[in-house]
Amino acid sequence: MELRVSRLREEATLPTRAHAGDAGLDLHAAEAATLAPGERASVGTGIAVEVPKGHAGLVLPRSGLAARHGITLANAPGLIDPGYRGELRVLLLNTDPAATFEVRPGDRIAQLVLTPFADAAPTEVETLDESARGLAGFGSSGR
Repeated sequence: MELRVSRLREEATLPTRAHAGDAGLDLHAAEAATLAPGERASVGTGIAVEVPKGHAGLVLPRSGLAARHGITLANAPGLIDPGYRGELRVLLLNTDPAATFEVRPGDRIAQLVLTPFADAAPTEVETLDESARGLAGFGSSGR
């Protein structure tokens, strides 16, 4: 499968995989940002993508940034619909209570995973089929 990518800024870095066979493509910052403790920032990647028909792009946090610096995504996962052609922006959130985090152009700030989706049409019904779980919701499976 091909992921068509358009560089919107000369300094933008195309998505990369750290290792062959990795599911996620690393997204790189195309601009600098400073995130004080508890702050969030929308950081541009300088690229647009053409997500293949029948797929969605999920923008996910990088585990290393979360573990080492408390950097995550405010809207994880971010969703890129197949018809969107604008710049990919990443909404970073600094969860560290004390340290400021600096983003530099070229830094890997998130990852993009493509996944197929079902184009299901909502259909209103009187009742839903019963299931073993039923109405059991939050916390119903134990600790």
